[in-house]
Amino acid sequence: MSSAFLVGLLVTSPIFASLAKSVNPFRLIGVGSSVCTLAMIGCGFSFNFWSITICRMLVGVGEASFISLAAPFIDDNAPVGQKAAWLAIFYMCMPVGYALGCVYGGLAGTHLNWRFAFWVEAIVMLPFAILGFIMKPSQLKGFAPAESKKALISIDTAVPEVEDTEALNVKVSARSMEEESSHVFSKLVHIQDPQREQNFTQTINSSSFLGMQCASINLSQFSRFIEDIEVLLVDKVYVVNLLGYCAYNFVLGAYSYWWPKAVYNIYNTSDADMISGGMTIISGILGTLAGGYVLDCMTSTVSNAFKLLSVTTFVGAIFCFTAFCFKSMYAFLALFSIGELLILATQGPANYIFLHCVKPSLRPLSMAISTISIHIFGDAPSSPLVGFLQDRINNWRETALILTSILFPTAGIWFIGIFLHSVDRFNEGKEGEVTEVDISNTTPLLEPKVAETRNSSPDQP
Repeated sequence: MSSAFLVGLLVTSPIFASLAKSVNPFRLIGVGSSVCTLAMIGCGFSFNFWSITICRMLVGVGEASFISLAAPFIDDNAPVGQKAAWLAIFYMCMPVGYALGCVYGGLAGTHLNWRFAFWVEAIVMLPFAILGFIMKPSQLKGFAPAESKKALISIDTAVPEVEDTEALNVKVSARSMEEESSHVFSKLVHIQDPQREQNFTQTINSSSFLGMQCASINLSQFSRFIEDIEVLLVDKVYVVNLLGYCAYNFVLGAYSYWWPKAVYNIYNTSDADMISGGMTIISGILGTLAGGYVLDCMTSTVSNAFKLLSVTTFVGAIFCFTAFCFKSMYAFLALFSIGELLILATQGPANYIFLHCVKPSLRPLSMAISTISIHIFGDAPSSPLVGFLQDRINNWRETALILTSILFPTAGIWFIGIFLHSVDRFNEGKEGEVTEVDISNTTPLLEPKVAETRNSSPDQP
């Protein structure tokens, strides 16, 4: 079921990020939350494997809208000196939510029918879906209001009165094709009345023009989407942070899946699940909040975020690696809890870089690409690979040490980011913003013939 959830999440994350350019992102969150709520209800009513698989896939749509759009909203509305702390509060909910989900699922499965677990979750989610539609939507920084976008589309798609020779040839060719197609269609429908035939021809020509215009807009949007991805992938700061975050999530994904079983086999304790959940909740809250708070105290910059990431990851890796070397369970728990707290402190700074190393208009896509990458190259393959490694060496302590050692090169990757030229692009101009100069140089759409008439009548005052 987790694979089905990831499919919905990974497929729709870039879609929501792309739609944010033309639809208010706050409404998109409402749409995603609504789909998620209905899908949860569907999971409760599922009757076979494929029905619950499809519903779980749709649940991923809801998280996709939050992952791509919620972080930019928080970044816009947070006070200048507390942006990292606000982001940390948001990302704190993820590890805590995972841990609480395990506890909730166990309790619901024991005391209630498993279907009620989904229905109760849908009831809890419903108010948030409603708020996404009824609350006054805020404008996301980096995007022009809807009215400005309509004006820009009109300007871009309007046909100028004076065109060069090549454009005229294209226009004549298109017109001849339209006339030929309308002539063929008129024969097919056996139109005998000349007036009706003329009206039909005009309708066909108008439809052809609108179809060509819509196709041009869709092609332009797709081209812009590809260009935005290229901009992200050639940004050294973004790529370095992404590589480090993928390696980081590779370790965390395997920890979340294999940690209880590893602890059970190494230290022979039957309470591994409860210990794991309790440590993750405490470390997730304290560590994530501490990471955001410390970055704000250091002055939130991309370079300082890389410094904090490299230091906390390296020191946390030392504590976690050392913890698995002890045979005493109490020494292990003490050291590993400190290491986990330091490792989870990276959530706020890492996502701060994703939001501030790109233009404001690229932030939703930046978050979507990072989410896709950390799942495809991080937590999704880590669990089966660690399981395969354990089958080969058949020693949970060695497997845990090998897995934990990946955190050291992760810290090295983030350490490289300190020396990269980084610019905080948060305050760059809005996308699609029309300046006064641009407006003054644009021919009014409603008066295309006025200038031509005046130029052709020199005697007129």
